Amino acid sequence: MNLNTAFSAADILLPGKDRMSDAWAVCACDQYTGEPAYWAETDRLAGDKPSTLRLILPEVYLEDADVAERIAKIQQTMRDYLKNGVFAEYPDAMVYVERIQSDGKMRAGLVGKIDLEQYDYSKGSVSPVRATEATVPERIPPRVRIRRGAALELPHIMILLDDTQKTVIEPLEALKDSMTKLYDTRLMQGGGSIRGWLVPAAEQTRILEALTALGTNSGEANPLVYAMGDGNHSLATAKAYYEEWKAANPQADTANCPMRYALVELVNLHSPALEFEAIHRILNQIDTDKLLADMTAALDLRTDAEAQQAFTVICGGKQQKYYIHRPTSNLTVGSVQSFLDGWLKANGGKIDYIHGADVVEKLAAEANSLGILLPDMLKSELFPTVIADGALPRKTFSMGHAADKRFYMECRKITAE
Repeated sequence: MNLNTAFSAADILLPGKDRMSDAWAVCACDQYTGEPAYWAETDRLAGDKPSTLRLILPEVYLEDADVAERIAKIQQTMRDYLKNGVFAEYPDAMVYVERIQSDGKMRAGLVGKIDLEQYDYSKGSVSPVRATEATVPERIPPRVRIRRGAALELPHIMILLDDTQKTVIEPLEALKDSMTKLYDTRLMQGGGSIRGWLVPAAEQTRILEALTALGTNSGEANPLVYAMGDGNHSLATAKAYYEEWKAANPQADTANCPMRYALVELVNLHSPALEFEAIHRILNQIDTDKLLADMTAALDLRTDAEAQQAFTVICGGKQQKYYIHRPTSNLTVGSVQSFLDGWLKANGGKIDYIHGADVVEKLAAEANSLGILLPDMLKSELFPTVIADGALPRKTFSMGHAADKRFYMECRKITAE
């Protein structure tokens, strides 16, 4: 069996036993962007201890005037941590992870590296590693600035496997007592806790065989094995930087180039702890009657004849359920968002993406506003839809609450030296 999978073992860095504390791991940089108090408290909790907070740029600060100085300090801290012996290195390693979420559920994962040569985030991609939502190019350059001078990478990237038989990650749970435990720590600010174990070489071989089988057993000419769950723009940034580096070094040995890979965590889509939540829409500064009339005509909306795709409109204090009889996507959210993108471009107005239905109801009560409540996406719909439609519209689904997003833990060197 050819075991040349997109996922493989990596040279993983973790704080040494005397440097690991509950100040080390912090939440993904793209969370709590409207809550500077969260990041101020994270800074207080980290204090002077080694912390991944000193190795990332929380996006709440991305537009600040001192962003260049922040980036330079982050890159210097990376070099200092390497020089001052903060890390222990685990060569050719995979790490089995058990994350206890804020709701008490356990989410199992597997950390290793992904081959960026086998990843393409463009819509219509047929690569083994694909984006599940549309990538916004404007979000990549600020992140590339950080990665360009960085000695290390830290992932908050979670990639999903459609492993219904639970052949890849789940068998590791029974082996915990025989594996070396690398860390066991609480996560700050309601993030639950996390434990990690070093995966033995024999189990790594079994994992690669199982990953290969996921692709060969799919029946697809170009199987989708790895679908982005969280951190889509971070992986896109790693890809963009690698392509930039490759263009500048045409004679380089890319097979052994550290920039060719990105550290990620694999999670089974079918984990009971993994829940998809709908992201609703609120439209402001619009002619609500015109939007409803145009959407009714474009999607053949009806209220008296059921169809597979349906959503609820909140406007003028009233709610109405509509059924789409002329869908343009495999999912309700795709049909709706595709229409809204074109309509807003032609007619003006603003759109925002909201998690709670109660918030949508409140905002829709404002003048010239309209709310759209979308159904939760079934996990079983993800892979078939990405295969059929390509990358989904942005804000199609959310994988749990901010506190349960991946915390930074493992690191990897990405410099060529």
